Amino acid sequence: MSYQNIETLSWIGDQHGWLRMIDQTLLPAELHEIDCRHVETVWEAIKTLRVRGAPAIGIAAAYGVCVGLQTIPSDADIVEFKRRLHEVVEYLASSRPTAVNLFWALNRMKAKAESFYDSKNIEEIKVALFSEAKAIHEEDRRICRSIGMFGQELLRNGDTFLTHCNAGGLATADYGTALAVFFAATEMGKKIKVYADETRPLLQGSRLTAWELMQRGIDVTLICDSMAAMVMKQGKINGVVVGADRIAANGDTANKIGTYGVAISAKTHNIPFYVAAPVSTFDLTLVDGNSIPIEERDSEEICNGFGKRTAPQGVNVYNPAFDVTPAEFITGIITEHGIISPVNRENIHHLVSTS
Repeated sequence: MSYQNIETLSWIGDQHGWLRMIDQTLLPAELHEIDCRHVETVWEAIKTLRVRGAPAIGIAAAYGVCVGLQTIPSDADIVEFKRRLHEVVEYLASSRPTAVNLFWALNRMKAKAESFYDSKNIEEIKVALFSEAKAIHEEDRRICRSIGMFGQELLRNGDTFLTHCNAGGLATADYGTALAVFFAATEMGKKIKVYADETRPLLQGSRLTAWELMQRGIDVTLICDSMAAMVMKQGKINGVVVGADRIAANGDTANKIGTYGVAISAKTHNIPFYVAAPVSTFDLTLVDGNSIPIEERDSEEICNGFGKRTAPQGVNVYNPAFDVTPAEFITGIITEHGIISPVNRENIHHLVSTS
């Protein structure tokens, strides 16, 4: 089975069906799909990074609501339905704290259900929620393409860009946010090269990004995270594009841990640093990045990654999954509605409010 004919996320059947996804924890050694027929399976998949990337997490959560409500019969009382919906939404929201698309998608599903409460027809509400989840899925496909087309204008033929973590098709419904820029540039006939940071400790850049780029026939070179500054100093990098999990009102951006260091290095070497993300990733309720919740993950990801112990038993470990890059380090934010540059509160508010 090739990457080209398999989707990261897909729904099987009608509203009574189930969610199918690639288990990204097994890549690149094994391309395996899992079926999520229960909300607990969806929650586990999000929590353990079987599905990851802010847009893909949002899509999975929307479908997770549909799966979770399948336990409510069509002749149930509307009060019982509301109770179960609240339970499912709160449960899925507890899976991971940083990616705002998770909460955006869940709030959208909740609002859709509430708009049908007057009818008190449980089956009608379920159908409406299933249609909303599919709409979120399809919208993300279009968003990916639009981000790619705006972003590819920043790349010249022969450019070499660096990216950190994975913001490709595996993180979205189509061909990504950051990687969409590279895919679109290639489709426009531009010959480009990409350096991919391995992205410690779970190696999303090595396992996922390098794999995706190779599947698409793009010239990719894998480097350790600690090598990024050196390749910039050597003049090998023309620009950087990364994804985002949450963007505050002033443009401060949370992305995979290590992104902040890449941004500092890019600033030092006068290399443009771009963030590619849909408008749904903006959280205008947060004044700046200091309020973005940062997920801390299990110490075993560092000490015993992929089943091999690489640190002494009992050592203290700090394992934040994300960091925040200040807006002043970001040259531009590539969205489906255009590029925000310079990155400031006024430009962000204007684009988000008119989109």
